[in-house]
Formats: sequence, C-alpha cells, structure tokens
Amino acid sequence: MSSIIARRRHPAAGYAAVAGGLVVAGVLYGTLSGGGASAAAPAQTATQIQQGKALFVASCSSCHGLDAQGTSQAPSLIGAGAAAVYFQMSTGRMPAKEIGAEMPRKPSDFTQQQIYDIAAYVASLGGGPAIPTPAQVNPAGADTALGEQLFSTNCAQCHGFAGAGGALTYGKYAPPLTASTPTQIYTAMLTGPEAMPVFGDGTITPAEKRDIIAYIISTRNEPNPGGLSLGRTGTTTEGLVAWLGGLGFLVLIAMWLTAKRRDKRIETEQE
Repeated sequence: MSSIIARRRHPAAGYAAVAGGLVVAGVLYGTLSGGGASAAAPAQTATQIQQGKALFVASCSSCHGLDAQGTSQAPSLIGAGAAAVYFQMSTGRMPAKEIGAEMPRKPSDFTQQQIYDIAAYVASLGGGPAIPTPAQVNPAGADTALGEQLFSTNCAQCHGFAGAGGALTYGKYAPPLTASTPTQIYTAMLTGPEAMPVFGDGTITPAEKRDIIAYIISTRNEPNPGGLSLGRTGTTTEGLVAWLGGLGFLVLIAMWLTAKRRDKRIETEQE
C-alpha cells in the first residue's frame, strides 16, 4: 500500500494522469462524433485534388506551368487560393483566350464541379482564400442599408453607384455586377482580380461582405422612375443626355427646313 502511495507522489505521476486523460477524451470525442464517417473525407478530398490536377495540366499548365509555378506568360498560382480560381473560371475569364489582354466576362467552359476540382488542387499547393460557403453569401436577412454605405465607400468609385461598371485609367475598366452571383462577388472581394483591391476579412468582415451582396442584388430589382435607365448613371446625367439629344434633333430639323427653302428659292429663280 505504501508503495502505491509513493508512486502516486512521484513528480511524473501528474503528467501521466493528464496525458491519459487527454487520450481518453480524444477517443470518446472520436467515437461520439462519428469517426468512421469523417475517415472517408480525406480520401474524397484526395480524389478531388487528383481530378483537379488532371484538369489543370490539360487546360491551365501551358501558361501557369505544370506545377502552377508560373511562367513568363502567367503568374504562379501557389498561394492564390481556391477563391481566386473560382472567380476567374466561373466568370469565364480563365483560361484566357489572349495573354495580357483585359479579360471580359463570358460563359465558362467548365462545369461547376470541374471548377471546384481545379480550385481544390490549387489550394493544396499553398493555401490561400477559400471559396465561401452558401451561408456566407446568402443575402437573406442582411443589412442592405449598411451594404449601400459600404458599397458607396469602397466600390462605387469604380463600379458605379448601381454596379453598372465604368471605365478606369490605362484602358482598364470595372465590369458591371448585374450578372455576378453572390459567390462571385464575395470571391472578388477576397482576391482582388485585375485592378480591384483586395478586401480581406480584416478590412471588410464576412458579415459586411454579405451586406454588400444584399445591396447589389437589391439594386437589380429597383424600377427606373425616369424611364430609360442609361446604365443607371443618375438622373442628372440621363437628363443631360435627353436635353442634348432633343437639342440635336431640333438643329437637324432647322437645317432640313433651311435646305428645303433654299431649294424652292433656286427653283423660283430658274423659272
């Protein structure tokens, strides 16, 4: 009995008890959380990465390199993250048809699953921003008023107050957001494609990103009380265009009447 008590008082006994408790807690947690079901996840992810690698080698490696290390034609994708891949491929900007040119939005050549596979492969090379979950981009219940303020402060200078897009310096442009999905808008803010700055979660929180998405979507359903919207550039601009168009029409009518009178006068003089 005294030997057992002596062992308990050994300095290492406390550490051994803590380690044993941690092992037991880990086993219990794995059992209760369904360890068998989670064990299949790595195999599925590995399969997705392999499929993504095969697609990447076939469609992307000619510019970005066999290992996505980058070439003289395209940058490295190591550390770019799945979100960047999703945005560029879902909007049809990648694979690029012409190297170095401004890449417009167009229908994607890949299915949604293929895009996720390639994104998983690129993410496995060096991390980077992940593709947001459906809950993160769901605009239901978001604060559109706050989203309008955030959009006006951070986005309207380039995309316009209604997301209609606009021209930038050096021949670049900010594309319209009228056809962008919530996930595309979110991933664009995360990764900053083209001339757009990166709005990380430290700058604009995930909740605020959802507010911005809710505002952008709400503008698509707003009526145009002035009639023809002209890209929703504003009532002052639209009024100016209408005034100039009307003035130009009156000038043309005046020129036509003047020419008609001149022709009649010439005919009279000839008679």
